[in-house]
Amino acid sequence: MSITVPARAPSLLASLLTDRKIIATLSVAVLAVVILPSLLNALWLKVFISAVIYMLAASGVAILYARLGLVSLAQVALVGVGGWMTLRMYHATGLPFELDLLAGGLWAGVVGTVIGLPALRLRGLYLALITLMSAAAFQIFITSSQFPNGGTGWLGVAASSVFMPRPYLGESDEAMFRYVVVVMLIGFLLIELHRRSRPGRAWALIRKSEACAMAAGVNVTFYKCWAFALSGFLAGISGGLLAATIGVLDARSFPASDSIMLFALTVVGGAYSWLGQILTGILFRAVPALLNDLGVNGDLAFFIFGAALLHALITAPTGIAGQLLGVLGRFGAKRPER
Repeated sequence: MSITVPARAPSLLASLLTDRKIIATLSVAVLAVVILPSLLNALWLKVFISAVIYMLAASGVAILYARLGLVSLAQVALVGVGGWMTLRMYHATGLPFELDLLAGGLWAGVVGTVIGLPALRLRGLYLALITLMSAAAFQIFITSSQFPNGGTGWLGVAASSVFMPRPYLGESDEAMFRYVVVVMLIGFLLIELHRRSRPGRAWALIRKSEACAMAAGVNVTFYKCWAFALSGFLAGISGGLLAATIGVLDARSFPASDSIMLFALTVVGGAYSWLGQILTGILFRAVPALLNDLGVNGDLAFFIFGAALLHALITAPTGIAGQLLGVLGRFGAKRPER
């Protein structure tokens, strides 16, 4: 027995483009791209650029958690891996940014697959610890070697930094915001394409029971590695976008603790829908900035996030997004005829 052969790519793309939920999401994104830049000041525009970037990184966490029930605490480290390679490619080759970004995503996908190899044997707490140690190892490596900044040699580190310019279509903050939103939407569509095709069905079987999946002819090793590669690729793209936004990266921006925080907020926001990842990015970047803007210590966000995680684990397993969509569903339901 084997899993059903997937539909052809054109029909998958057609189903994506005609799905009402996807059309609604794209419509909201278009409105945000048009309206938000004119409403936000310079500081908040930068905050929301960073928030959108981490929405894409959170979507990689959600793939592993929602589709396979796996906990990865190395996602922010993979963001750093993608940023490192994007900077290295630019300073070494001078290729167009989009090619550098793709290289950063692919390299982070490879590293993500290597980090995920223990998932072939481990799950739960043990896998979480292994990935967390990988994130800590990356933090140590980057602290000692730094990010490429225009120097010579393999590491490309010099005494004074040469900033990487933003892409041609994202030179201003307003344009960069639109740029990262478009890339984020492409990433979301890539995930949805996987979910509706053979990988998504294989992941669903593996999450339910690995023994059942193997009995159905699913190559569990291959599809687990595929999930980690896709998750790492999305994180790497996020890192490349972050490098392009700032121009140079710092080792202090990728502590292992941020990987824990990103995973926790993915659970709080909701790992099962696009809305959840959007909420995760806003919580991860906008809430601390808002507290600082109000004159409150931004570390208070840890207390807020801890309470929100406790609430999600006890009463809202699908996160804030699941609750919001449930409320909207009840409002949108047809009233029974009398």
